[in-house]
Amino acid sequence: MTPTRLLISRPAGLRRRAALGLALGSALPPVLAQPDAAATPAATPPLRVVASFSILADLVAQVAGPVAEVSALVGPDADAHVYQPTPADVRRLAQADLVVVNGLHFEGWLQRLVRSAGYRGPVLVVSQDIQPRQQGGHADPHAWQSLGHARRYVARIAQTLQGLRPGQAASLQARAQAYDQQLAALDQRLRADFAALPPERRRLITGHDAFGYLAEAYGLTLLAPRGVNTEQDASAADVARIIRQIRSERVPAVFLENVSDPRLVRRLAEEGGARLGGQLYSDALSGPGGPAATYLQLYQHNARTLLEALR
Repeated sequence: MTPTRLLISRPAGLRRRAALGLALGSALPPVLAQPDAAATPAATPPLRVVASFSILADLVAQVAGPVAEVSALVGPDADAHVYQPTPADVRRLAQADLVVVNGLHFEGWLQRLVRSAGYRGPVLVVSQDIQPRQQGGHADPHAWQSLGHARRYVARIAQTLQGLRPGQAASLQARAQAYDQQLAALDQRLRADFAALPPERRRLITGHDAFGYLAEAYGLTLLAPRGVNTEQDASAADVARIIRQIRSERVPAVFLENVSDPRLVRRLAEEGGARLGGQLYSDALSGPGGPAATYLQLYQHNARTLLEALR
């Protein structure tokens, strides 16, 4: 798969525009070797796509390839739940050709940002056709933690990009199909891996309830002191309840998250007598040199970390 430009940090300069050069044979008269610039067809510039957070930006980039320049408002290792947009975000959104968001109330700040930027272009909500799991009376927005839902995200992204660039629909479809095959193969392998865990080893604790879709897909039981939003503080009663469950149910491992304060999870492990199983990536990719720099790497890392701790 041809690599694409994924701009996670905020761009500081003007975007590059490629020009299509025209080369004629040396046997032609000199007057024809340098045609008028106005008559030279210009290459189609890449779409400027702004995704709300890093995981979504990578999914778009995998499908778009050279068709788009993709940037993320909320970058690696950053928490979209509590993000505060900047003036640079307003400028970037105002120049976008397409905005891609998760939906399910994940980006509560986005509507204000769109209004501030005066953006009037298309907004793709990738979770639109997904039936979300419910947690505490609210829809769980972390649908990308299911590989099956991620495949639906990819299909919607491909359909939208094809509508914006119909001349490149075939290459976009090919990239989407190739990526979908990778996601499907990983899902099939993980179902077998997690099915091999004994029932008593299928319980885990995370800092907030971000892995419910993964747990449902692979037959795990997830406990979390916080709900689906990291803005919610865990109460003393919730913490005490989780500690009692760790002890009574002999939960084998507690996991840190890259976007959450580790102190609460460390306390749960210490007082509950469970081991720290490692760090999971919930709502953001790692930096380019980290273990979860793409969505596929994120999912592989999380699955490997869970399996190694729970076996």
